[in-house]
Amino acid sequence: MEHLDVRSPYVVDTRELGRRPGLSRPLHRTVPAPADLGTEVIGVPEGSDLRLELLLESVVEGVLVSGDVHGEAVGECVRCLDPVQRSVDVRVQELYAYPGAAAADDEDLLELQGDLLDLEPVLRDAVVPSLPFQPVCTVDCPGLCSQCGVRLVDDPLHDHDDSDPRWAALRQLAASTPTDGSTSQNTTDERPAGPDNPRS
Repeated sequence: MEHLDVRSPYVVDTRELGRRPGLSRPLHRTVPAPADLGTEVIGVPEGSDLRLELLLESVVEGVLVSGDVHGEAVGECVRCLDPVQRSVDVRVQELYAYPGAAAADDEDLLELQGDLLDLEPVLRDAVVPSLPFQPVCTVDCPGLCSQCGVRLVDDPLHDHDDSDPRWAALRQLAASTPTDGSTSQNTTDERPAGPDNPRS
C-alpha cells in the first residue's frame, strides 16, 4: 500500500475524531481535480476546482465520509464536436475501515492509514460514472455531414447529389425508351422486291 502524504490535498487527518463512535466534524475544502478524471470525450480538467462539502463521522468500523462534490466538466459533442460543459454535482458516501478491520476478501473496502484517509479514489468513483457517456451540445443536434463534415445545424438544407456519373448514359437510354412498351418501326422495307412485295 502506498504511503499517504499528509501534504496532499486529498489526504485528511481524522485524529480529532479519536476513534470515538458518534463524533463527527465537517470538512469543507477546495481541491484541484486529479488527472484523468473523466472519459475520452468529457471530464473534469486536471487542476480545476472541486469543491468538497463533507461530513466525517466516527463509527465502530472506522470513519464514514459523506457529502457532496461540485465541479465543472468539459468535453465535446459526440455528434458535431462542438465544446460542451456540464456541472458536476455528485453525492459521496464511503466507509474507511480501521486498519485490520476489513475482511480479507473485501478488496473494495478502503482502509485508514493510521489516522489518515485518501479522498481521491472516492472522488474518482463518484465523478466519472456521473458524466454522460455520449455528451451532446443539444438533444436535437443534427451532427456533421457524413460526406464533407459540414455542421448541419448551420445548413439544414445541406445535401449531396449521390448519383454516379458512370450511370448517366444508362439513365439517358432509359429516359428515351417509350413507356407504353411499343417500339419504333423502321419505315424502310428491306424485303426483296417481288410479286408479293411491289415497290413503288
